[in-house]
Amino acid sequence: MSVRDVVFPPGRQDLYERNRYSPAVRSNGLLFVSGQVGSRPDGSPEPELEAQVRLAFQNLNAILAAAGCTFDDVIDVTVFIVDPESKFERIWSVVGEFWGGAPHPTVTAVGVTWLYGFDFEIKVIARAA
Repeated sequence: MSVRDVVFPPGRQDLYERNRYSPAVRSNGLLFVSGQVGSRPDGSPEPELEAQVRLAFQNLNAILAAAGCTFDDVIDVTVFIVDPESKFERIWSVVGEFWGGAPHPTVTAVGVTWLYGFDFEIKVIARAA
């Protein structure tokens, strides 16, 4: 069995080690990024929704950068939203700040009841650098 090619963003390895998962794994020309939330450096949620979404994208972009990628390399996105009926429009108004222009990646949005104290999570698959 081969060793996973794990990508860690600067300054957050302890958080991933404590929670026992890899932020991203490179395999066969692709980068599989674990779901990212709007967590502060200590792992706690950013309380304000729009700020939480921005922080989730900043955390995602730090992982992409550590792998030599940008959001332009993202080909598939899955987002998880607690109470999407009341929060989707507010969240989607922030997404445009990070999403970039067309052609856009594929996207699947899933409504969930719980995200460990968070309201938004984003996971992606990107072309690996």
